[in-house]
Amino acid sequence: MKHDQLLALDAIVSTGTFRGAAERLNKSQSAVSHAIRLLEEELEISLFSRAAYRPALTPAGEIFYREASRVLRQMQDLRSTAARLRARVEPEITLAVTATMDLDPLLSALADVGQRHPATHLRLAMEMMGGPAARLMEGKADIALASMDGVPLDKVEAEPVAEVTIRPVASPKLDLPSGTRALSVSDMQSYIQVVTAGTGGDAYAQSRDLLPGGRKWTVSDLSAKKKVIVSGLGWGGMPDHMTREEREAGGLRSLNLEGFPPRHTVLYKIRRRDRPPGVVATDLWDRIGTG
Repeated sequence: MKHDQLLALDAIVSTGTFRGAAERLNKSQSAVSHAIRLLEEELEISLFSRAAYRPALTPAGEIFYREASRVLRQMQDLRSTAARLRARVEPEITLAVTATMDLDPLLSALADVGQRHPATHLRLAMEMMGGPAARLMEGKADIALASMDGVPLDKVEAEPVAEVTIRPVASPKLDLPSGTRALSVSDMQSYIQVVTAGTGGDAYAQSRDLLPGGRKWTVSDLSAKKKVIVSGLGWGGMPDHMTREEREAGGLRSLNLEGFPPRHTVLYKIRRRDRPPGVVATDLWDRIGTG
């Protein structure tokens, strides 16, 4: 039994086809098929039923695959440990952060890591929607701080570090209908909903809390969104920490909207399993969420 055979098994299950596995592993389809055939001969069991177009695990194959997945994770952990032991200080670390996150709790971790590793350039990239996940999976970020929406769970390690509440708000200048009843979609259709453009690209596109049939303006970031809303030109969802002072002072008011309740989201620190972290990335990972 060889490591390459287990990788082939995992790739077939993950992609659903021998062709997909071959593309993922950068091998020929015949080489992948041969690896699985040799593994089945050695084990004296059939791992896949090939009666249908797509290969399906047999009952024995399902049990074997669960154990093989555990072994593959352990081997990846061993590789990561070895990489950390031989690692040198990275010249640059990129942290991709969802723009909805309150940065204040993160600053002490950044300050500590900056003092401990002054030769490393810390790059903080604020991203919208699926942007943090996209940057991480593209290899353009070492750590992402975001929700798990759209993140391939089998390819990452993640731990919860914070929560954020997105609440629909508007300025009193917008002259929305008064009263305590919830505003309906039809009530809001004549008012501009201000939304932010995602930075994740098509593969990590996300859209949340969009009221159907209404007028919409799109801005590039939350700072611009807040200014448009405060000015009374439109309404939209904003993180609580960015509007707390305005809501308390009366410059903004929370909206009771049908189909758009305050949304509570858990944010995670996320890193890829297949990219062993270096000295600085490990230090930063360990410090995020502990303050």
